[in-house]
Amino acid sequence: MAARQITVYTTTPCPYCVQVKRLLDSKGLQYEEINLARDPEGRSELVKLTGMMTFPQVIVAGQLVGGFTETQAAAQSGRLDELLSA
Repeated sequence: MAARQITVYTTTPCPYCVQVKRLLDSKGLQYEEINLARDPEGRSELVKLTGMMTFPQVIVAGQLVGGFTETQAAAQSGRLDELLSA
C-alpha cells in the first residue's frame, strides 16, 4: 500500500485550518501545507482547480476531499483511508 500525497491549502488566521492539520496529525499522516495568505494568484489558481474559495482545502492523491468538516467526515467513514490506499 503506497502512501498518497496529501496537500492542505491554508490561510491565516484560520481556525478550521488548524483543526484539519490536528486531525491529520492525530492519524499520523504526513502532508504538504501550502499557505496562500499572501498569495492572491495562488488563491485564484486554487479556485480554478477546485471551484472552492474557502479554507482549508484538502486534496488527497489529486482528489478534492474538501474542508475541515468534509475531511473529518471522510476520516470517520473510512473514505480517507480508502483514498490513501487506492
